[in-house]
Amino acid sequence: MKAFYKKHFTLLAPVWAGSFILLIVAHMLVLAPQKKSEKQIEKEFAEAKQTYDQTATAAKEETKARLSQEIEGLQSRLKQFVIDYEDAADLTFDISQIASQISVSSFSINSRNDVGAPAMPNCDHISQKQIHVSFTAGFNQFASFLNALERNQPVLFVDKFMITRAQDESSGHQVDMDLAVFVTKRQDSETAL
Repeated sequence: MKAFYKKHFTLLAPVWAGSFILLIVAHMLVLAPQKKSEKQIEKEFAEAKQTYDQTATAAKEETKARLSQEIEGLQSRLKQFVIDYEDAADLTFDISQIASQISVSSFSINSRNDVGAPAMPNCDHISQKQIHVSFTAGFNQFASFLNALERNQPVLFVDKFMITRAQDESSGHQVDMDLAVFVTKRQDSETAL
């Protein structure tokens, strides 16, 4: 009887081994790609569900009101740092008014780049305007002028300044300043329509 089992086992063992190998190959060729495809579909489904949930949330009236209020707050905050292109010409007048209130002498102001503002990377709607200011003042007047510029709306940035000491104590020191301000870019007539 042992010979009978041994004979059948030697015949069935290769069949079982071949079937097992075929099963592994079928799994690798058929089921493994399906698992990858299933994971990809689950990922796409999760993204679509997230988009749907965001859209459903955005469609609610309280969400619209909250987002509208948030946009208004951000726009008012932006106005603290950026001046409109049309109002940029008045900026030199405003700086001159500050200088006359503080009573600095020999005041002069000029824009450095009215035609082509320096390019700011990744900024499609905002450019930078450079302004050069020079005047004669004492230290307290200089500090008052600088303080007034810092409190200005929109914000004026002092890129650099240089103070040349006066030869005698009775006259003020010579001050040269380079200021920068952010300006909205001029919109083309085609984009404005």
